[in-house]
Amino acid sequence: MTTTRRVSGTAGAPSPSDLPDSAGRPGSAGPAGLSAVAAASVGVDRARLPGRSLLRVGPVSLQIRRRAVLVAAVLTVLLLLAMLLSLSLGTPYVAPADVLRALSGAGTPYDLVVFDLRLPRIVLAAVAGAAFGVAGTLIQSVARNPLASPDVIGITQGAGLAATVALTSGAAAVLVAPSALVGGLLAAVLLFALGARHGLAAQRFVLAGVAVAFAFRALTEVVMLTADPIDGLRAQIWLIGTLAGKGWTEAAWIAGTLLVLLPVLAWAGWALNSTALDDDTARGVGLRPVARRIGLAGTGVLVAAMVTAQVGAVDFVALVAPQLARRLVRAERPPLVCAALLGALLLVLADLAGRRLLAPTQLPAGVLTAAIGGPYLIFLLLRGRRQSS
Repeated sequence: MTTTRRVSGTAGAPSPSDLPDSAGRPGSAGPAGLSAVAAASVGVDRARLPGRSLLRVGPVSLQIRRRAVLVAAVLTVLLLLAMLLSLSLGTPYVAPADVLRALSGAGTPYDLVVFDLRLPRIVLAAVAGAAFGVAGTLIQSVARNPLASPDVIGITQGAGLAATVALTSGAAAVLVAPSALVGGLLAAVLLFALGARHGLAAQRFVLAGVAVAFAFRALTEVVMLTADPIDGLRAQIWLIGTLAGKGWTEAAWIAGTLLVLLPVLAWAGWALNSTALDDDTARGVGLRPVARRIGLAGTGVLVAAMVTAQVGAVDFVALVAPQLARRLVRAERPPLVCAALLGALLLVLADLAGRRLLAPTQLPAGVLTAAIGGPYLIFLLLRGRRQSS
């Protein structure tokens, strides 16, 4: 989606402000011209670019990729169906019709199961997955690398190290999430410090992130080896990433972060269009590429640190969702909204599979997302090899 200023009602035609009025004076439109402006102030026009439409709201125009709207609509329906399925499956089984009646407030014998046991966790999975998708899109667009994600460039590892220290040092459980958030942000500061030279160049940014990730992972292993075995096991479960025992509180923190950052994310959706330009070209059209990269990357790591602090190190969602969304939309860059919806869908399905595959034993959601991410990485490697050959 691209934001542009509306210059005229019809491409190639003079603007009403350039037409003479009834008295022949230029610069003011007559009644017919005013009617044309009013008629075109809100509406959807076909853009000249193939596959796009132009949504006009007053003086501002939004260029919309029609395929992206269709994909977003389909993903929304699939996400709602997946959430309904997750609310139904389990012990006890709740028929979808009873789930819908409970959600409508009609009152059913399954209200406790739906509202207290399953809905908080499912909403958390959807919100966290959307946040992972947003963070992965921003970071991959800045890095210009489909393998760049919070779990590759060190944000997840920084949060994991801080959470491991908190879990193995006898700190209160309420301090684990804040500690993980601080650890993720400190990893981001170190990442920016190492990658800030040459304007946060894409290759340097990724290499600095990989170095930070390896360093923090090694420190985490040292802490776990020297800790009490029980505390080490708790830390290991957190590092895998699980939604068990979590719900409304964690979902509220993540959703609140996304709402606070909503104006920034709206800007990011527009600014992502310029990330494919080299610095000289971007400056030539009046943009500030370094400031934009820092803003986009900073927003991505902040979202990634917050969601990792709440649900643990759920790997590969931020890696897979943006690139799958890009392929579905057939775009040159990952689409922000579609990546968020796809991330939510992936994590809801992963959590459902983790609950039901080996029931009554529950698998952490991070195990299932890793099972998705591994084949995806192999696919990327094979695809890159075919293209190079």
